[in-house]
Amino acid sequence: MKTDGIILDIDGTLWNSTDIVAEAWNEAIRSFGISETRVDGARLRGLFGRTMDAIAADIFPEMEEGRRLEILDACTKAEEEALERDPCDIFYPGVIDTIHELKERGQQLFIVSNCQQGYIELVMQKGGFAACIADHLCFGDTGKGKDENIRLLVAKNGLKTPFYVGDTQGDSDAAAAAGVPFVFASYGFGDVSAYNGRIGAFAELMNLVSF
Repeated sequence: MKTDGIILDIDGTLWNSTDIVAEAWNEAIRSFGISETRVDGARLRGLFGRTMDAIAADIFPEMEEGRRLEILDACTKAEEEALERDPCDIFYPGVIDTIHELKERGQQLFIVSNCQQGYIELVMQKGGFAACIADHLCFGDTGKGKDENIRLLVAKNGLKTPFYVGDTQGDSDAAAAAGVPFVFASYGFGDVSAYNGRIGAFAELMNLVSF
């Protein structure tokens, strides 16, 4: 594939933080006196990739919107603190080396995620590849979904032939809505019915890109 920009998802594509995050979220939920609601890594793998308000609605369906968003905000703060403390040896094999190699070979790299503000920066810090990422956008930055943020990033950076790399049907749908090809990271969290390319390991991106 000839491309002027590879746009990356995070969870299920670059790393799997769900077990660390689940522990932090459960602690935050308990701090509100809620004992009947608990999440685990498996449940979060099914939720990650959605916007934060959609995740809150799934976990606390009977709760008033403002209250559930307040609790989820506490969850994400606890998550960031937990990830800051943890060495985060949770990147998929080959991710960090491949990102550096793509950059060294002149490939522009970007990140678009449905995460909260600060999460992308934390991931780049933990992986030591902030200097390799040309730009990034997330739900927390704009309040918009992944398809809109892909379109915004593409327009801002003047990209003509980008593609998006993700691991869920939601990622595939967002890329299609944004009008960019989709590469399915099949080692991640989801199953996808339509894609333009497929990788079974992150390093296989090197075989898809024409330098």
